[in-house]
Amino acid sequence: MSETEQPQPAANTPAPAAKPAGKPALSHGKRQQLRRKFLRTVLLTGGVLGAALSGFLPIVYARQQRLRPPGALDEQDFLASCIKCGQCVQVCPVEAIKLADLVDGFGVGVPHIDAREQACDFSCDAVQCILACPTGSLTYQKPPFFPPRAGAPLAAKPILLAKQNDPESTLNLTERMGVARLTRPELCLAIKGKGFKGQARGAGFTGKLRYTEVDRWKPIAVADHPYDVAECDLCVRACPIKGAISIETVYAPDGSQRNSPVVREPCVGCGVCEMICPTEAASIEIVPREVWRT
Repeated sequence: MSETEQPQPAANTPAPAAKPAGKPALSHGKRQQLRRKFLRTVLLTGGVLGAALSGFLPIVYARQQRLRPPGALDEQDFLASCIKCGQCVQVCPVEAIKLADLVDGFGVGVPHIDAREQACDFSCDAVQCILACPTGSLTYQKPPFFPPRAGAPLAAKPILLAKQNDPESTLNLTERMGVARLTRPELCLAIKGKGFKGQARGAGFTGKLRYTEVDRWKPIAVADHPYDVAECDLCVRACPIKGAISIETVYAPDGSQRNSPVVREPCVGCGVCEMICPTEAASIEIVPREVWRT
């Protein structure tokens, strides 16, 4: 082959592929339009998920029982009749009654009590929340077409310790709100044989309580009434109802004797024992709408 001759490609050799043309650059306006479209998609997705969650949370939280104010009808009747006016909230002298928000179940705006934060200590004497209720959702005496649940009625009208020496010493209350239960005996200071000294719930606790030995008419801050007891009996000391709770000697599973809080039939479920309990979490709690079981 001479120097001037060039090699010829083989007949079956494919031709080199053509390079693809580059994508045209997006204009500034087009980029802005795509960005806005993406943000709209994100916001719409978040809105749909948020709406779905707002409908799901009440279903979840509705399973948690709420402590209703004194004299409340049974739960379904109460939810059906309460108009969420807030009159009971306004008249409570210790501000124990709160209105439920979105995560408190289907009864949004319905009154309830968080006993651990602020219990009902009957500082009003006359159960004013019942007097203020315009619909009968809170009532002194249920009408005949609302028969009481077995164990819900009290055996007798409860005696209010702050009024026990008055001509009329009882509360006009015929059914209990719930019943106190020693839910965490392993934490209870009385069972451990320990005393307590100091503020029951710490200096920052804002709950109030009527201490008869301080002022039988006016509740004061729990933080302003420190305790110094050789053996803890704060739940008994603070209970506003005569005969509802006492410290008694009981037998442990191992046969040893211990002192323990014992809840009695006059318990109305006000929640004072739960509020005042100095352990974290509370050793004694109110079971809402619980009935008395012999």
